[in-house]
Amino acid sequence: MTRQETSPPPPPRRAPAAPRRAPVPLRERLLDGAMAAGLGLGGITVVVLVLWIASPYPDDGPGGALHIAADLWLMGHGAPLVRTETLGGTPAPVGLTPLLLCAVPLWLLHRTARAAALGGGPDGSPWRSACWIAAGYLLVAAAVTAYASSGPVRVDPLGAAQRLPAVVAGAVAAGVWTARGRLPGLSARGPRRLRAAAPPLLRAVLTRTGALAAVRGTLAATAALCAAGALLAAGSLLWHVATAQRSAFPPITPTWSGYAATLLLSLALVPNAAVWGAAYGLGPGFTLGGGSAVGPSAVTAVPPLPDFPLLAAVPAEGPGSPAAWALAAAVPLAAGTAAARSVARTAAPERGRCALGAGATACAAALAACGCGAATALLAAWAGGPLGTGALAHLGPDWALTGAAALVWTVVLGVPGALALRALRLRGPQRQGTR
Repeated sequence: MTRQETSPPPPPRRAPAAPRRAPVPLRERLLDGAMAAGLGLGGITVVVLVLWIASPYPDDGPGGALHIAADLWLMGHGAPLVRTETLGGTPAPVGLTPLLLCAVPLWLLHRTARAAALGGGPDGSPWRSACWIAAGYLLVAAAVTAYASSGPVRVDPLGAAQRLPAVVAGAVAAGVWTARGRLPGLSARGPRRLRAAAPPLLRAVLTRTGALAAVRGTLAATAALCAAGALLAAGSLLWHVATAQRSAFPPITPTWSGYAATLLLSLALVPNAAVWGAAYGLGPGFTLGGGSAVGPSAVTAVPPLPDFPLLAAVPAEGPGSPAAWALAAAVPLAAGTAAARSVARTAAPERGRCALGAGATACAAALAACGCGAATALLAAWAGGPLGTGALAHLGPDWALTGAAALVWTVVLGVPGALALRALRLRGPQRQGTR
């Protein structure tokens, strides 16, 4: 018999290497930022020009409409405006920003930064691309600011220089964070050093799971707070319309273009109404100028309100009723419940399995409450502002009182709620086994 020699199997074929992307030139990132700014500005300009063309009584030529579009685009970034044509001759500030007006420009900038971070930078790091995108965006913003710095309603250049770079930097950083999971240039040594220097009580929560629980709790509590405030404002609007106390859509202008402009402005102010409703439910309430106070305890010194749809939701003047207290209590209850549920689900992701101890869960819920307070204070500051001088120097909630109330309510309701839900999730399998 002859021995048959077997040949070794051929080596497996290697998969072809993915083609390496060529580095993107920095000038293209500069153009990406400028294009993001141009798209946002162009969208607002189209809407303004359509309303101007449809208006039977245009006050000014197309130059005035373009100035209004530039003012609205800058206002969407938090830049304050100044109205020069007043009865007293004194310029009046216009700083009440419609929050929905911020959505499209900042979303375009966030999306551009995120796409650039996913594609990589010219040297493998996304922070240089993000900086050049922000630079291109700010170049367009500077040109628009110079264009809109004159006229009856003009932008305040100093206020724009103070707020625009901060808003652009925040949107770009958020885009890079969502793409890479961390801020550009942030290494993993920072959290380790922070955990080593923290007190023993906080070391358990300064982990990936603990930080995730705190962040999720912050987002859930803030979203629940705004949603409850929106429902409260919508319910009050429907109630006053149903009881015919105020008109829902008053005859501000007899033309359909005027109705369209009023409807668009009302939609742009819906997020502001949600934040104002959240401030009302938390307790501090808000003001409508002239020393007025609108809160669940009482509504006092309300000035004569103009015929505007959203203002029909303002409660009638007088002391608070038990129904008002009960409806207002739903706002902090929603925020505390959302924070407790989110933190407990991260602390005990599955039935019977514990990812965070009781102390770490309580600390994560407390940190979520701090984050909710900070986010609510920022939203309250952004949702209010001046519409003139004197009695109209400030409209909306007080950001410090609103943020402090959100912090206190979320701590009081969220910490014990998170501990209770965590205990229930851990005891669930034991109860099922004893049956």
